[in-house]
Amino acid sequence: MPPRKARLLPGADGSEFDAIEVEHPDELPRFIDWALDGEGQKQGYDAFALDSWAMYFGRKHRETLQAVRSRTGDPTAQPTADELQNDQMVYQEVLRRLCVDSGRHVVITDQIGAKGREDAEENEMGRVLPMTTGGLEYFVDVMVELEVRQDGFEQVHVARVVKSNSPHFPVGLEVENPSFADFLARMDEAPQPEPSPGVPATLPDTAPAAPEAQPEPVEPTLDDLLAAAEEHGISRAQITSAANHYCGTGHLDALGPDQISDLMDRMTARYGEAGSDASSSDATGRAEDRDARPSKARANGQAKDAAKEAA
Repeated sequence: MPPRKARLLPGADGSEFDAIEVEHPDELPRFIDWALDGEGQKQGYDAFALDSWAMYFGRKHRETLQAVRSRTGDPTAQPTADELQNDQMVYQEVLRRLCVDSGRHVVITDQIGAKGREDAEENEMGRVLPMTTGGLEYFVDVMVELEVRQDGFEQVHVARVVKSNSPHFPVGLEVENPSFADFLARMDEAPQPEPSPGVPATLPDTAPAAPEAQPEPVEPTLDDLLAAAEEHGISRAQITSAANHYCGTGHLDALGPDQISDLMDRMTARYGEAGSDASSSDATGRAEDRDARPSKARANGQAKDAAKEAA
């Protein structure tokens, strides 16, 4: 904790937790050693919270940057790859002690690095970014992003899981106004794996009979399609036009089994099963309609004949 911040938290008087204020980043490893191997063991801590990693890492990285610029006399100098690697060894040792050696639940807050022009320039130069150098993302099992959302007239704090090594916290999970206790409770409430199917105590003497093979459905042929079309009162020309539209071919003899089945299914969906009463009545009705309604050419011819007789 930074100076004079931890003491402001409710319950920091020891009634709920102990708050330790770290004034200088170099003190953090000593506090970790005290909690894991020193007198801090007597406190029986079950969980640790570090607020924040950016406070420790940012100040340590700034010290390295200032040392490089002081040594070179260049106010824009950057640490070399070897210097960044040496710092990374220090950072990862702190995280290893806290996250691995402790064996406790650990919560670490951090700040999302800026995603502006500076990061783009660093990536173009092939340098190790400070965010990557810290190595925090390699030690945590569950990483969540916290944001404040406006819900009507209220503000809601939402934690969204962005990285997870635990089945209790799938990536994309969102928790509103979360606390550490909420995450621990979710671990207890996680669904258990499904039990394997039961095995009979004794195996049967004979193997169960294999199920009878079902006959494969017979694909309709072109003759079946034409016969069904005739029952529905559909001409061959209409079938050819439909084949050209739906199957991309104007030659009925070139239709494949799948294309014939597709046309047959369309015909059944539109007119019903061939041979049914409804289908026959529809076909008869369409034929009667064609007979009852003369074509335009025939109507014109009848009109001319009537005019001649009148003259």
